[in-house]
Amino acid sequence: MNNSNAKLTQGIDWPIVGLYMALVIIGLLSIFAAEYRDGDNVWQNIIHLEKNYARQLMWLGVSAVLATGIWLTDSKFFTATANLVYALGILLLLLVLAVGTGVKGSHSWLGVGMFRFQPAELTKICANLALAKYLSSTETNFTKLRSRLIAAAIALVPAAIIILQNETGLALVYFSFFLVMYREGLPGVLLVIAFSGIVLVLSALLVDKYILLGIFTVIALLVIYFSRREIKRRKSRLLLIVGIWAFCAAFVVFIVPYAFTKVLKDYQVKRIEVMLGKENDPKATYNTRQSMIAIGSGGFWGKGYLKGTQTRYDFVPEQSTDFIFCTIGEDFGFFGAMVFLGIYVALLFRIIHVAERQRSTFTRVYAYGVASIIFFHLAINIAMTIGLAPVIGIPLPLVSYGGSSLMGFTILIFIMLRLDADRQMVLR
Repeated sequence: MNNSNAKLTQGIDWPIVGLYMALVIIGLLSIFAAEYRDGDNVWQNIIHLEKNYARQLMWLGVSAVLATGIWLTDSKFFTATANLVYALGILLLLLVLAVGTGVKGSHSWLGVGMFRFQPAELTKICANLALAKYLSSTETNFTKLRSRLIAAAIALVPAAIIILQNETGLALVYFSFFLVMYREGLPGVLLVIAFSGIVLVLSALLVDKYILLGIFTVIALLVIYFSRREIKRRKSRLLLIVGIWAFCAAFVVFIVPYAFTKVLKDYQVKRIEVMLGKENDPKATYNTRQSMIAIGSGGFWGKGYLKGTQTRYDFVPEQSTDFIFCTIGEDFGFFGAMVFLGIYVALLFRIIHVAERQRSTFTRVYAYGVASIIFFHLAINIAMTIGLAPVIGIPLPLVSYGGSSLMGFTILIFIMLRLDADRQMVLR
């Protein structure tokens, strides 16, 4: 019996399992803290699934069954079916457009009997598997533009469909796959260009466009002056400088204003303006203000578990889901929040360690995809709750309430553990 148990758990990376369980337990306790009120009958709520913490406990049970099933599956199954799973994921997303239901402004849910789930949470796994399959193929030469475009399409096609479902926040997470591509050889200059584009957009929103135009002109003239010898030898250098100047000028004068008036919806513009401190409407700024008040009121040590006033009196909306970090910040303070974030950091570093010890390109790419997805969710959610990013509905991995999210991250992580376990058994 002991030998069979040893074989069953052989090769599992226990540090990742431990960190996974720690985050799940913290999530359950935080959801309970966000919803519990004096006089609640806890056991009755659990039996009848009347509260989110009771439903999350049920989803944890479902996730445990899924994790066990994944662990008992041959890892070759995931490599063999990666493209098929991706195709099914795309079909699910398209099905949502046809028969999906709306929840709080987004049209991204499918109903199965009494249950609802969000395919966008699960298709991250599909895209990760398909990207790993493609990049590990012997026919893929990732130094070629064609291969890079195909890899980008694998990530961006589901993101485009999710945007049509009015779920922009989850669509942004699919850009995390570009970090994976960077690890596999995507030129760093493309990431620099992407970061520069973000800085350019923020600059256009914060600074008068004519002042920016003047700044760009001065910078261009200085570059031309200090590069004059090189320009004499290569006239193309001057054309490059002028071209970059013209693009930046057109971007801040025409493209950004057009996008904010013709492309983005009013509520999206308001959320961005709230982040930048340019929106004074109390209704528009309410979520962010209450979130920061809750976190700030915790001080260094926190008010204590179940003692947060912002939580207990329902000042912060969506506190079991998008703003679950507020509960942790208020109850356990700065110290507790740092310990909590330290668990995420430890998980990310451990996943990267697992990725780097792989001999299989498929497993390495997949593991980096897991780390990138978790990192994006964590960074955007925390930035959102402290006012550094727009409120876009990104759950905190394994902690925020939500069956689709919990199951999605469980499947994501345990497929990686299964793939890694087979590597270890081969080495033995």
